[in-house]
Amino acid sequence: MSLPPNDMHATQRNRTRRCLPVQWLLRLARQLGILLLLLATTVTALQNDQLLKHMQSEYGDDGSALLQAWFRLLSEQTDQADLNKLKAVNDFFNRTITFTDDTLLWREKDYWATPLQTMGVRGGDCEDFSIAKYMSLLKLGFEPDKLRLIYVKAKLGNQAQAHMVLGYFASATAEPLILDNLNPTILPAHERPDLTPVFSFNSQGLWLGGTKSQSDPTARLSRWRDVLQRMSEEGFL
Repeated sequence: MSLPPNDMHATQRNRTRRCLPVQWLLRLARQLGILLLLLATTVTALQNDQLLKHMQSEYGDDGSALLQAWFRLLSEQTDQADLNKLKAVNDFFNRTITFTDDTLLWREKDYWATPLQTMGVRGGDCEDFSIAKYMSLLKLGFEPDKLRLIYVKAKLGNQAQAHMVLGYFASATAEPLILDNLNPTILPAHERPDLTPVFSFNSQGLWLGGTKSQSDPTARLSRWRDVLQRMSEEGFL
């Protein structure tokens, strides 16, 4: 049955009124998304500018050049798959940073450097490699619970020495992939029989023997607390 002309016009007007709020909300959502993207881009640019000024002041042109290469790495890897990001970050630091003992670099027996310091002097030991990779992957959007800094005993010939690597856990129960400066190839843990895990930690927790401790990792690990504080002061966090 056909509606009278007046009723048809009224029905169309009611439909239009119902559609207008939906269309308005969609437009608003798109505009908010653009604004948030612009805001995030602006914040990142300001943070990068602060880091670059700090690097130039402390380490000069050589440090600034490596920091800018790191900025490019993050930009190029933003939309890549996780495994590609892992490889790119692992390769970047293994290629550009020279293993150097803390006593030579920092005149301390065991000093944990910030990524900015590590890139500034283009040197570091296993902790510095691992921390720089960890922080870089967080910058690339990795969830903190998928990354852990792992203290291990590394078998070198007939000796075992304390060593640190970075582990990537695709899920809570997954076997970790190991990012290491001794062996540049990323491998699952079972393919690294030369490494015996002791404990692991990240910004969210501490694991002993595979069991998560209830302790705050910054309370138990003073060097971790100290390096996080220095990163914050540099504008890295």
